[in-house]
Amino acid sequence: MPESRPSLEMIAPTVDEAVARGAAELGVTPDRLLVEVLDEGGHGMLGLGSRQARVRLTLLGAVPSPRPAPAVPADDEDFDDEEAPAEDPASPADHEIEVARDTVRELVSLMGLTARVSGRWGEADEPDEPRPVLVDIRGDDLSLLIGRRGESLAALQYITRLIVGKELGDYLPIVVDVEGYRARRERQLRQLARRMAEQAVERGRTMTLEPMSPAERRIIHLELRDHQRVFTESIGEGENRKVTVVPRRSEDSGRL
Repeated sequence: MPESRPSLEMIAPTVDEAVARGAAELGVTPDRLLVEVLDEGGHGMLGLGSRQARVRLTLLGAVPSPRPAPAVPADDEDFDDEEAPAEDPASPADHEIEVARDTVRELVSLMGLTARVSGRWGEADEPDEPRPVLVDIRGDDLSLLIGRRGESLAALQYITRLIVGKELGDYLPIVVDVEGYRARRERQLRQLARRMAEQAVERGRTMTLEPMSPAERRIIHLELRDHQRVFTESIGEGENRKVTVVPRRSEDSGRL
């Protein structure tokens, strides 16, 4: 029978990078690989709808000899029947982080910016909600990525979610942050929520906050949802939608 040669498929932002990764995984140089390009990949507007390159790599020349199996103790008769544990493949969870991180890295690069991009799992706000992937961007002079009141950052996060969702075939909650901007903004909003609650109670009237994005309004609602003396409501439409902090009356005692 003809000798079976090792082959594998690799996915990366470019064909060259896919070949390099495959060569490293097989432990050979790229010139020892037969490269079949399955998908050259491509970029859409601002990376929207972009595809990663996909190649099939087949090893040329002599097939590396398998490593000799370790000696089996003579007095262990059952050992021969046990299969050696296979190496664990990269978990789907790690793949999701990698796709999100690489997507943001590509978008930032298309904007002509140089930055370090990392990804990790975050914690869900509610027990029944999925954990988000947190993608952090670090570098010099990245204010362009944040924009006025975080509008550019919100757009970057939205586009990232669209691209990653298409790549994975499923929705993945992703939070994109630049130099800790979101964390600082969240602290500010939580402080603002508590201050507005105090004023609503002291003055006995509804306090109305400035228009905010859905994500920022959610922070206000979560911060005050267990408050004993106020509750929150969102009013308005579109970009003018805002949060109101309403003092509780006695009949509102059970209202959230």
